[in-house]
Amino acid sequence: MPFNFFFKKKDSEESFDPLKDLVLSKLKVGYILDYDMKTWVVSDYNKYNIDGHVSHEWELTSGREKIYLEREEDDDVFWSVCKKLPIGAIDGGIKKYIMENDDPPEQITVKENKYYMDESGAGFMYKGGLGRGIEFIFWTFVDADDKGFITIEQWGESEFDAVEGIFVEEYQFSNILPGQTKSS
Repeated sequence: MPFNFFFKKKDSEESFDPLKDLVLSKLKVGYILDYDMKTWVVSDYNKYNIDGHVSHEWELTSGREKIYLEREEDDDVFWSVCKKLPIGAIDGGIKKYIMENDDPPEQITVKENKYYMDESGAGFMYKGGLGRGIEFIFWTFVDADDKGFITIEQWGESEFDAVEGIFVEEYQFSNILPGQTKSS
């Protein structure tokens, strides 16, 4: 028997390198990580395609709390964390305004903070990163310091979602570990 027989991996096995695979950009459902002094479990994953730019979103849960981690690449890599915001928390009846005008105003107010239109567009969301994409329209507003943002999404004629978030750095996340993954 040749010496390298014992060290050769089976072709059918997926190789796992903890130094390369336990990084934020390679999170999988079931993984565990620490952020903001809490331990989070990756509970879902979605992929977005907006005008050819792909972004990735991981749903993280810690107890009853749920946040969304997003990775976007456009020349540089940008990370953000956001949480759901009730559409009614945006001052001025934003849902009605968009339905009547096809777009929101250039400035919105949430919890007495002003946000200014930064970008808008349309794209597709792929649940679990696979399958047929679901079309949506979005508008992103940033605060005066360019540190926080609000994104409004329109799904179909009259369904709206909103999130509020902050921009983060990859180093703010630690202790990434594989966990139990969903079986198909």
